[in-house]
Amino acid sequence: MSPSKAINKQSFDGLNREILKCTKCPRLIKHCKQVAKEKRKSFASWEYWGKPVPNFGSYPSKLLIVGLAPAAHGANRTGRIFTGDNSGLWLYRAMYRAGFANQERSESLNDGLQPIDASITCVAHCAPPENKLTPSEALNCSEFLKSTIQLSKAKVIIALGKIAWDSVLKEVIGADQATKKPKFSHGQIVKLKNCVLIASYHPSQQNTFTKRLTENMLDDVFLKAKTISIE
Repeated sequence: MSPSKAINKQSFDGLNREILKCTKCPRLIKHCKQVAKEKRKSFASWEYWGKPVPNFGSYPSKLLIVGLAPAAHGANRTGRIFTGDNSGLWLYRAMYRAGFANQERSESLNDGLQPIDASITCVAHCAPPENKLTPSEALNCSEFLKSTIQLSKAKVIIALGKIAWDSVLKEVIGADQATKKPKFSHGQIVKLKNCVLIASYHPSQQNTFTKRLTENMLDDVFLKAKTISIE
């Protein structure tokens, strides 16, 4: 079944099954499998996931979080988005403090973590080499993002990074409005037709180590989302 048909299944589990079966990006599939085979020495005992990583959370949900793609030794290893790397540690800590997760610990599929009225997705569901997607790879996954946004019925969407911001706007307001889309800046809030979109710097090491993104800055974004979601 093609990704475009996933939206007709109208179910979170059905969409995740389509994500797991996707093989439209040979470069990404090859990379995921290669990383899973070679592994990182510190994770030598792990059996890597090594395939597309599905959405995480429950639908419908008041909050939808959109990242870029699974990390090679994070979600590509653990099988759950934003799990097993520093970005996930930052994200789930912020979610927990804002009441969107039952715990801040994010280590494996069996660690007991559950989002609360929130779901998490990515622009692409396979780990890309050097964390860089080609335009065609992002396009191949765009139907999954579109389906996820529609199924979530979220009141608030948090876009982690400019690519996620642009991708959400494209799916919500349409490609024909691309030249008119609001520019990305941390903390930016845009009211769309059926939801509110909030921009945040991605909690990558590049941003957190340089203090471009602090925990207080990320907390502020999630507190804004919490306030809007209960209005």
